[in-house]
Amino acid sequence: MMSDRRKNVDDVQNLLQPHTGLDSERTTKLYNNWAKSYEKDLELLDYQAPQLALDFLIGNLSGNFKEVQVLDVACGSGLVAKMMFELGFRKFVGVDSSKGMLDLAAETGFYQDLRQALLGTEPLPAQTSSGGFDLVILVGGLGVGFIPVSVVRELCKAARAGGLICMAKGNHTGAAEEEYQKTLDEEVRLMEEEGLWSRVAFKQVDGYMVNPYLKTDKKEKIYISGSLYLYKKSSSV
Repeated sequence: MMSDRRKNVDDVQNLLQPHTGLDSERTTKLYNNWAKSYEKDLELLDYQAPQLALDFLIGNLSGNFKEVQVLDVACGSGLVAKMMFELGFRKFVGVDSSKGMLDLAAETGFYQDLRQALLGTEPLPAQTSSGGFDLVILVGGLGVGFIPVSVVRELCKAARAGGLICMAKGNHTGAAEEEYQKTLDEEVRLMEEEGLWSRVAFKQVDGYMVNPYLKTDKKEKIYISGSLYLYKKSSSV
């Protein structure tokens, strides 16, 4: 008989811990199975990444938000779009590898289009009639077993000339994550040198989320920090 005990942080960590470092395909299966309790579980992990990313973005964005065409990459259940809608954004296309997550995103009613793709294996399946998105945003998808660093170039390609690319990444520990971060740092630097984009802003933030992989006997929650990136695509690309 299943217990009616309310789920806590330890339960979410028990769900995620065995999946540390999985490849993208198996991570997709995890998210398909996780979809039903996903948003409630993120509340337990005090997932502040979307709010931190949007505060960072809005501080560097002007104009009529209603007309901004947004590509929400690794959109999940639509958490970012929900928050952006409250700020006045109205035009969204979402991409995710998980069918279960896309079903939840569709229920929000915010997206004009939703596409499924295993990023890094399949190309980013989104475009606009005008030739690119005003804003490409990726919150939480960068890391080992999630979205490969190579996809960053696709994010830039999906933006229109002069468009913005905003990325938020959790700073997890471990040798594999440190190597991933090193590769990411090198890639964004190379893209600047190649004239593909220019940095608008970068920020390190605390309180990104409760560490989903670190369990402790103590009562306090252990948070990880995050890195926020904002780039502008070159008008000549």
